[in-house]
Amino acid sequence: MFQFLPYVFKTLWRHRLRTALTMSGAAVAMFIYCFIGSVQQGLDSLAQQREAKRSLIVFQANKFCPATSNLPEDYDQVIQKLGGVNHVVPIKVFTNNCRASLDVIVFYGVPPNLLREVRDFELISGSWGNFDKDQGAAVVGQAVARRRGIEAGDKFSIGEYSVNVAGIFSSNNEAEENYIYTHLEYLQRRQRQGTDGTVTQFEVLLSDGVDADSKASQIDDALRSGSVETDTRQKGIFQAKSLGDLTQLIGLSHYLGLSCVGLLLVLLATTTLMSVQDRVREHAVLKTLGFTNRQVFLLVLVETTLVGSVGGGLGVLLSLGTLSLSHLAIAAEAVTIAFTPSFSLLLSGVVMTVVGSVMAGLVPAMAAARSEIVPALRES
Repeated sequence: MFQFLPYVFKTLWRHRLRTALTMSGAAVAMFIYCFIGSVQQGLDSLAQQREAKRSLIVFQANKFCPATSNLPEDYDQVIQKLGGVNHVVPIKVFTNNCRASLDVIVFYGVPPNLLREVRDFELISGSWGNFDKDQGAAVVGQAVARRRGIEAGDKFSIGEYSVNVAGIFSSNNEAEENYIYTHLEYLQRRQRQGTDGTVTQFEVLLSDGVDADSKASQIDDALRSGSVETDTRQKGIFQAKSLGDLTQLIGLSHYLGLSCVGLLLVLLATTTLMSVQDRVREHAVLKTLGFTNRQVFLLVLVETTLVGSVGGGLGVLLSLGTLSLSHLAIAAEAVTIAFTPSFSLLLSGVVMTVVGSVMAGLVPAMAAARSEIVPALRES
């Protein structure tokens, strides 16, 4: 069948405008498919991180946005005394927007001596020394740094907050690269209403073998006599609750991605069928020259598969390339989902493109193969 590829290429070139438009439609469909898929990949990655199940978040009960949660900082001493606890990290959180947004700025105020113990960060520029010695310093995730054009040594300001960028970090958890970490005391002093001595939440890192749900209940019971009631959950469950309806919308978007594959199939099938109807006499001549029905079927099928695969493949590569360069993320209530391009998403996009293109070519190919020679030659 490869000996007929030159004929297929000549046919596509002869109708190059139609070919280009069809490829463009396939590229758009698969671009959207991969774009949507990257959000789902980011959500899955957030839930599958080890710390999502081995860490607990202690938050003020019946509160939703970080700005409304204020816990006494000395709660950490009570929690640390409980068995099975490795670290208790007091965290002050500031976000410029609690609602869902594609460009939320999230500050995490953490004691500097604990930051490197509880986070697996690697500085790609700057130094930890500058961060440790300057209470107004911050280390910035590379995703938010690239979106905002931030470099080590810069001063970054948003609203009443202004920090000296001591370094840019990368992390195995892409969601973390959308956060800015600064000193706990800096955020406590800068926030209004006298928040010295209070934190937004505690992150509790558990020892191996400790039952997370039982420990969460134990922490809430131990703090029940305190001035503020707490609600403790596994980190993954806490993040899912914070994201709320956004999680369900992302789940539903999966069907939108599949509908893009359906759009690819319908577009290719319709365009190829119209092409076959325009070339009825051409296919009749081929049969007269000795082409079998099977060979005509394969010619049309290869043509459709080639157009769809090239167009869709370009859409897949363009989508993943755009996502890799843009470092997009969506956040709600200071929890971030990174748009995550991955090899599995690339493979899924390629498979969907090829399978959809082959399926789209079946009906037009059968129509071309079944056409009769004499009636076809009589077509005007």
